[in-house]
Amino acid sequence: MLQKRLILRRWQSLVEPWENVDWLLFILPVGLTLFGGIVIRSTELNYGWTDWWQHWLFGGIGFTLSLAIARCRYHTLLQLQWLIYTLTNVSLIAVIFIGTSALGAQRWITIGGFNIQPSEFAKVGAILTLAALLQERTAATIPAVIKALAIISVPWVLVFVQPDLGTSLVFGAIALGMLYWGNANPGWLLLMISPIVSALLFSICVPEWSQWSPDLAQALLRSLPWLLWVLAMGAIGFFTLPWRLLAGGVALLINVICGELGHILWGLLKDYQKDRLILFLNPEKDPLGGGYHLIQSRIAIGAGQFWGRGLFQGTQTQLNFIPEQHTDFIFSAIGEELGFVGCVLVMFVFWMICLRLVAIAQNAPDNFGSLLTIGVLSMLLFQVVVNIGMTIGLAPVTGIPLPWVSYGRSAILTNFIAIGIVQAVANNRRQRRYY
Repeated sequence: MLQKRLILRRWQSLVEPWENVDWLLFILPVGLTLFGGIVIRSTELNYGWTDWWQHWLFGGIGFTLSLAIARCRYHTLLQLQWLIYTLTNVSLIAVIFIGTSALGAQRWITIGGFNIQPSEFAKVGAILTLAALLQERTAATIPAVIKALAIISVPWVLVFVQPDLGTSLVFGAIALGMLYWGNANPGWLLLMISPIVSALLFSICVPEWSQWSPDLAQALLRSLPWLLWVLAMGAIGFFTLPWRLLAGGVALLINVICGELGHILWGLLKDYQKDRLILFLNPEKDPLGGGYHLIQSRIAIGAGQFWGRGLFQGTQTQLNFIPEQHTDFIFSAIGEELGFVGCVLVMFVFWMICLRLVAIAQNAPDNFGSLLTIGVLSMLLFQVVVNIGMTIGLAPVTGIPLPWVSYGRSAILTNFIAIGIVQAVANNRRQRRYY
């Protein structure tokens, strides 16, 4: 009997540190990592590369880190928030001076023969900093929102100038998601992104001024979406901000100015820069240049049909028609070789991960844990939507990887660290028992 009690206590001492973790939230990312290694192997089958086993190696390291983080008290991060924020910005500044350039950008620091991408880890740093700020003072007031935006703008600018448009967009998604969860007025969030939307609508809908004189009615009809957007933003400013008349007028004026300013700035862009932003709408315009990735990706996904051509059997994939397929365009390999069924299953797994994150956020013991979880959810969801949208021609090519599936050592470590933090939140939902 005594021996059985000793065995039971020993077993409890082993299990107790992870007693309340969400094991499904561990199993799903690990499954995606194993699956990602297989798909990466398929893209490299005829070229002798070894990225697939490195993907598994760093996935194993990341999973070990997430297990270690899961048993820690996440409240310790509150005491380290400014240290983490400082280290985040210092690492991004270091990239400017000692960074390694590749693919037209300077985003990596080489340490011991390995390229480390600080902007990936900066996403977790931004989540921790925003969660600490918003748990102390919610985003229900305009000064609190401005403070949060000012804090996250520093790493955002440092990432943007590398240049890394994709990761800088992830920072924006993290900020919007966490501000919304932190009780910010949804109208304020809409006003924050309204200048960008106004500039895009103006460039797409509003004709040149020389076209207004011949047919004023037709020009007004074409400009209607932009005009409605500007009026809607004025109304939102009127109903959600103090000094209603002034706020509504300023919101309307800013959108009008940004529309025309966006049109002017658009004219200053070079042709290849314009193509990068809008070529996804018509990649056939430059089939051998900027549109090549998108055309070949759509061909590959379409060729997979319902069941796919079979693992390691995709012609587009095996003949290397799609550049960077093991990283940004990994979803096209899934579509070609595993078909519609494989694509749906991958998206279902991501949906399950998001569902578990929402459940943990709702049941977190405090606002800090809830905000941490929502920040991770915003980061992952945005990356999944943009990456898949990019490969099927519904979004511009931004260089955002598919979490746990695309090859990227810094990215996979970052994603597992983020999951470890969320598991720490889940693991502290109830008071532990001590024997």
